[in-house]
Amino acid sequence: MTNNLKTYTILTLLVVGLVFLGIGCTGNENSEGPSEGAPAAESQSIFLKGSDTVLPLAQAEAEEFMIENTDKSVTVTGGGSGVGLTALIDGEVDIATASREIKTEEIEAAKANGIDPVETTIAYDGISVVINPENPVTELTFDQLRGIYNGSISNWEDVGGEDRQIVVISRDSSSGTYEYFKEEVLQGDEYRPDALTQPATGGIVGEVSQNPNAIGYIGVAYLDGSVKALSLDAGNGSEAPSSENILNGAYPLSRALYFYTNGEPSGLTKEFVDYVLSETGQSLVTEVGYFPIEQ
Repeated sequence: MTNNLKTYTILTLLVVGLVFLGIGCTGNENSEGPSEGAPAAESQSIFLKGSDTVLPLAQAEAEEFMIENTDKSVTVTGGGSGVGLTALIDGEVDIATASREIKTEEIEAAKANGIDPVETTIAYDGISVVINPENPVTELTFDQLRGIYNGSISNWEDVGGEDRQIVVISRDSSSGTYEYFKEEVLQGDEYRPDALTQPATGGIVGEVSQNPNAIGYIGVAYLDGSVKALSLDAGNGSEAPSSENILNGAYPLSRALYFYTNGEPSGLTKEFVDYVLSETGQSLVTEVGYFPIEQ
């Protein structure tokens, strides 16, 4: 009986020892998280949100970046410059994309949340004023364009077109393009109250392409054969939204496009920003239909 008890005790101790050894090996070989006291691993994913104008460019840059860096993820969504900057202020995104400069009140709100917005110019863009291809009008002065959008001009006949009521299409107030157009074209006036607003640039293209009386404004990168871009005269002669005119400043509705980060970019955010600013990234700017910054 005593011998059996000794044998049983020895076997029990051996089994317990093997179990502890197994647990130790499993923990060392298969543990996915850092050990206690070790620094957290750098995130391999970042999130961008904001301007619908910047959206196709940011998506193209993200796709190419991830092809070259298969272990890293860059997610891009739109919604408008204001939406993206609000998300940055609230600490919800790594990069806010914007087609306008950040406002003073947004900077103040960011600092109140412990966020330090840092601006990086990534490309240049032009705003095209577009109409239906059936409309015979080919150019507008800034005064005419302002009159159409503030409501003092309501018939195409008043600007060299046919006797038709003008249907005005605009982006909604969350859009950086909305803000830019209001500042540059309306110059203190309000948008006419009957303007039809669209939450995205694609909506403007769709409306104008289907309505021969409509007018809207979009980023140059969104131009296609379904709409016609007008030449604009801001007082120095009529200029079309060509790449040459946008880069040399002759076209009156030219602007910069931005990334905003919390402080100077670091980690994967810096890798992506550097990629966009690189020769490869700037070649994508041209391919998508925007204009590269000076190298």
